[in-house]
Amino acid sequence: MNVLVINAGSSSLKYQLIEMTDESVLAKGIVERIGAEGTVLKHTKIGNDKVEIFKSVGDHTGAIKFVVDTLLDEKLGVLSSMDEISAVGHRVVHGGENYASSVIITDKVIKEIGDCAEFAPLHSPANLMGINACKKIMPNTPMVVVFDTAFHQTIPKKAYIYGLPYEAYSEMRIRKYGFHGTSHSYIANRTAHLLGKDVSELKIVTCHLGNGASVAAVDRGKSIDTSMGFTPLEGLIMGTRCGSIDPAIIEFIMNKKGYDIKQVVNYMNKESGVLGLSGVSSDFRDLWIEGKKGNERCMLALEAFCYGVKKYIGAYAAAMGGIDAISISAGIGENDPGVREMITSGLEFLGAKFDPSVNYFYGEEHRISTDDSKVAIFCIMTDEELKIARETKALCQ
Repeated sequence: MNVLVINAGSSSLKYQLIEMTDESVLAKGIVERIGAEGTVLKHTKIGNDKVEIFKSVGDHTGAIKFVVDTLLDEKLGVLSSMDEISAVGHRVVHGGENYASSVIITDKVIKEIGDCAEFAPLHSPANLMGINACKKIMPNTPMVVVFDTAFHQTIPKKAYIYGLPYEAYSEMRIRKYGFHGTSHSYIANRTAHLLGKDVSELKIVTCHLGNGASVAAVDRGKSIDTSMGFTPLEGLIMGTRCGSIDPAIIEFIMNKKGYDIKQVVNYMNKESGVLGLSGVSSDFRDLWIEGKKGNERCMLALEAFCYGVKKYIGAYAAAMGGIDAISISAGIGENDPGVREMITSGLEFLGAKFDPSVNYFYGEEHRISTDDSKVAIFCIMTDEELKIARETKALCQ
């Protein structure tokens, strides 16, 4: 069974084709600059070098056709017929309160994704364009939507409600939704596998640390809290996002800088985080290089980020009434030994003993706690595409 995984953005479209018998990736890539000059498909047939193909593509339907044609290409492709695509799995950012699990796409599902678009105006319309494009090109192929928010629908009301008048929730649907759910679910289940236990037996803090970053409390396989909230702006300091701040700061900034609401939202989402703190970069590699040269603001950015993650680990251990494992993942977590050390050092009071002697690796899966640590600490290689493919297979078999 071949599953095509699609992650559609407003001007890009990522894809992977996964053969589900052994869960091997056959091909993967991204179409960039959809609807603009210089559209390019960066395609890798596994076992071969990446190639770049330039072609004018006006919309997402054209992008999907571009992908399918490449997958069928005699030299670059891995398929002999489009019928060999058994199902398509789509990543969709927001499912609101309607969906606590993945579902087969129907007209009703498409409508409800549209109804949630106000919560994710940059993502949901693009996700829908990807779905509609695939339906147009492959009308008879079953399709599944996997929501980033679904995993967090088990968060109890006391944890997702905000201290606003209740009508903010009941009438405007303002609440914590959480994001990165597909990744947090994968990390938790992979952690349980490495421990040789069922995820239903464990209390795990999962840390998805990329340019966008979040922490989740996974109690016996269910998310009971997470750091991102109504939007991905809440929670940790991130690459360019400020994370949680006193909301009164917004009005103060607007008055001081003469910003309107769009400008201050851009200020918090695009100009803040470790980029804003350091004044150098949102790339943690740059922060370490400059920090080791004596740039205090770069070191401050690193320390503030890691302090925030550590604080959530402690809070979520308390929320779950215990902790069995801490797992760190995503681009930063998988590739930054310094960040892993700053986050996990000093957690002995929780029973988590970090082992620096096994920490210096990049892009690999390892246990980084000592043999006698009561709480296991892992670096996990997250795989959201594989998680989406598994969900798709389960619903389409």
